Amino acid sequence: MRIPRTMSTQHPDNVTIPFFSESAVLKGDEEIREAYYVFSHLNCHEQMWDHEGKEVDNYVVKKLLSRYEHFFGDRYLGKDFFLTLRVPNPTYERAEAKVLLETLESIPRSFDAARQFYGKDIAPIFEVIFPMTTSHIELNRIFYYYKNFVVGKQNKTFFHGDVTISDWIGEFKPHEINVIPLIEDLPYMLSCDRIVRSYLEDKYLDYQRVFLAKSDLSLNYGMISSALALKIALSRLERLEEEISVDIYPIVGFGSAPFRGNLRPDNVDAILEEWGNVQTFTIQSAFKYDYFESDVRSAVEIMNNYGRKSQIVEEEGLSSIIKKSSEEYRKFAIALAPLITEISPYIPKRRERKLHIGLFGYSRSLNGMKLPRAIPYCASLYSIGLPPEIFGIFSLSDKEIETLIEVYDFERDLADALKYFNPDSLKMIPEKIAEQIKINSLEIDVEFDEYHREITSEIIEGIRKRNKSALEEKIVQAAHIRRFLG
Repeated sequence: MRIPRTMSTQHPDNVTIPFFSESAVLKGDEEIREAYYVFSHLNCHEQMWDHEGKEVDNYVVKKLLSRYEHFFGDRYLGKDFFLTLRVPNPTYERAEAKVLLETLESIPRSFDAARQFYGKDIAPIFEVIFPMTTSHIELNRIFYYYKNFVVGKQNKTFFHGDVTISDWIGEFKPHEINVIPLIEDLPYMLSCDRIVRSYLEDKYLDYQRVFLAKSDLSLNYGMISSALALKIALSRLERLEEEISVDIYPIVGFGSAPFRGNLRPDNVDAILEEWGNVQTFTIQSAFKYDYFESDVRSAVEIMNNYGRKSQIVEEEGLSSIIKKSSEEYRKFAIALAPLITEISPYIPKRRERKLHIGLFGYSRSLNGMKLPRAIPYCASLYSIGLPPEIFGIFSLSDKEIETLIEVYDFERDLADALKYFNPDSLKMIPEKIAEQIKINSLEIDVEFDEYHREITSEIIEGIRKRNKSALEEKIVQAAHIRRFLG
């Protein structure tokens, strides 16, 4: 079984519109084309198929195989390339709850389509990603619902003395699916090993994949805290793997903005070195579409062939850094919320979808305050030259900075973000917050992008004078320079 190294996702962080899209907003059949494109041209091993927060095509397997027979004729979906479903979480997404059941019911139908195409029993879909995981109980609900109700019903008769469902409809395969927890909030990230251990207690699995989020973690706690939490979580999963003798393969959701992971085609070597114990890296839309295809393909090839390595971190002192950094970050986020809310409607949409539900809105410590999701949040701040990566760093002592550097090369990510800093942005925010942002104290060599600063100054002026007619155009111009929207 090949565990993918690269997973294409549908995160809408791209500025450039894909060549196969008829409009700026990717939707419907265009996402089928995208899946084929990332398999055939970019050689991404896996495509995440997102059923969360949008109308989705449940016939993706049938359409891929029938439309691109020349490609899939000698390449097996489910063996050479993988399609992995992201399902809604009924706890948080009540309106989408039954989409979960519909999605699970579609898996055997996709199996039948692949069997007819290949003439072999190879499951094209056998894993689902469960977002906002907080407990092993939720994972077991998915695992056993599929096993007992989707597949389990095949042995029941329609009525006494009649044939079974499988006699009439046909056998339901695969018999089981793998459930991948997607862990997005800090307390559960730091207890991910306990969640996984409890989930695996009654199962005999060859391996377990675990998806650790970066964007929502950064949105809620800041870049520094999110990176440290990821380092701790990956270390604990590595230790758990040794203890229970089950292979554990972490997936981490990295975007192109430093705040969201800093994974770009021109930066893969540094990311692979920094996050060596990650098995699967997400290839989000900015990575795919805001660079030359040849550069993207080369970067994906490097990632596909790079070997994992052990990276156990010493946790002493990290929890206090997470606490201090996240507390300062949240003060900044709360103070800037009105400004972000004012700018975010002008961030262009790149996917047709409803608003995903984020954990930020559920945080009691923020009094239920809601911000946009990570991409428009990040884009709003970058558009005025105020990278959110700097929020949370100024509260740390020199000793804490030294401890931080031993675990995480934050200076590289911070330098990449500070290129787009515009001092004029400090005039847009509350004075008490602006006074705490002391860029010169960071002692990081930065080559500022003057063209980006010029455009963000124009955006600032447009917001000040309430002249918002050209705001979206300027936001897109600045994003083209960065090669990511947010």
